Amino acid sequence: MALTGIQIFKLLPKTNCGDCGVPTCLAFAMNLAAGKAELSACPHVSEEAKAQLAEASAPPIRSVTIGTSDAAVKVGGETVMFRHEKRFENKPAIAVLVSDTMSDADVDGRLKRFKELRYERVGLNLRPELVAVQGDDAAKFAALVGKVAKNSDGGIVLMSTNPDVLAAGLKECADKKPLVYGATKDNLDAVAKLAKENSCPVGVKASNLEEAAELTTKLTEAGLNDIVIDPGSRTVRQAFEDEVVIRNSALTAKFRPLGFPTITFPGEMTDNPLKEALIASIFVAKYAGVIVLSDLYGESLFPLLVERMNIYTDPQRPLATEQGIYDIGTPNENSPVLITTNFSLTYFIVSGEIEGSKVPSHLLVMDTEGLSVMTAWAAGKFVADLIGPFVKKSGIEDKVKHHKLVIPGYAAAESGGLEEELPGWEIMVGPREAAHIPAYLKSWTP
Repeated sequence: MALTGIQIFKLLPKTNCGDCGVPTCLAFAMNLAAGKAELSACPHVSEEAKAQLAEASAPPIRSVTIGTSDAAVKVGGETVMFRHEKRFENKPAIAVLVSDTMSDADVDGRLKRFKELRYERVGLNLRPELVAVQGDDAAKFAALVGKVAKNSDGGIVLMSTNPDVLAAGLKECADKKPLVYGATKDNLDAVAKLAKENSCPVGVKASNLEEAAELTTKLTEAGLNDIVIDPGSRTVRQAFEDEVVIRNSALTAKFRPLGFPTITFPGEMTDNPLKEALIASIFVAKYAGVIVLSDLYGESLFPLLVERMNIYTDPQRPLATEQGIYDIGTPNENSPVLITTNFSLTYFIVSGEIEGSKVPSHLLVMDTEGLSVMTAWAAGKFVADLIGPFVKKSGIEDKVKHHKLVIPGYAAAESGGLEEELPGWEIMVGPREAAHIPAYLKSWTP
């Protein structure tokens, strides 16, 4: 049973230090009880209290990791129904389906598209993450899983209701910690044993929500907690309703048997690839953990990836680029040096205009907590007494002979202060708008 806020408060250090981000331990306890905070935010809680608070501090929907190292994908871990309440935590993983009944050409085509259909947008690498391998013939399935493991850098979902087939597939990829799907009321013990022996997450395949809750309860009683739910719905309306009921039951009613991420199959709801993408877009928003597509097409995958990025971007935290020196083109010791903030959109607009100018340049990107130039300057985060130390520590003086720094026109008021912070440097005020950078750079001389 989850603890109440008062029960949690009794186990906290009661220092009211504010290190957790809220002013009092009681307020923090209430947030924990409501699933709006994590126990790790309190640096002073004792190990004994951590053990007692583990259940209360766990997210209502358990986090499940599929895969290992760079291929690891975390799904679940959600704490709110709507993004504006806090944020969505872990984006749904997108998988492509291959089966042992497909021709080698079909499988190779899907794996090729899985590798190639990747996009960079505002500093993020957008891509599908999983390959779902389906089969009923143990020998063919094992061969296909081996091929996928060898020729793909993604995580793996093993799909069969035959425990012998799943066992054959696990022999080829157990070290990759695949999702073992699907455990039914008829094969539950055998599939659970496979998942437990290989320390893999397990997916249940039910015929309705009641059966799904029964299956997850049996699995947790057997010591398996990393579970993904398929409630069995294969129409858009029923699948949508099930996703909402699962999320609401876990978050509002604290119903643990449904407190797990889900897996959906839009390809089993239509034969039309574009309609499949439309259905998948519904479950990106509401509320799938894994979305298995029958195939990958650039014209439909890219919009899904962008939708996912937008929905799972923290609305309270701007996308930010890493601080540092970015060489655009092939700059040398006489190339211009410009500076901007680390708001991702600002960086990509500015770097794009510099690249378009055909003038190789050094671009200094300063950490302003993801704020744009105007906002960061107004907030006191892009001002002379902060820019100066950053430039000194950046290492740019080792890259150029000259000492000329181009600052954005919107920060022109900082030029005088920067000349004091950076003795020997000439501070040049650049354009206010990024679109004017190419013309400015073409007239620049060291």
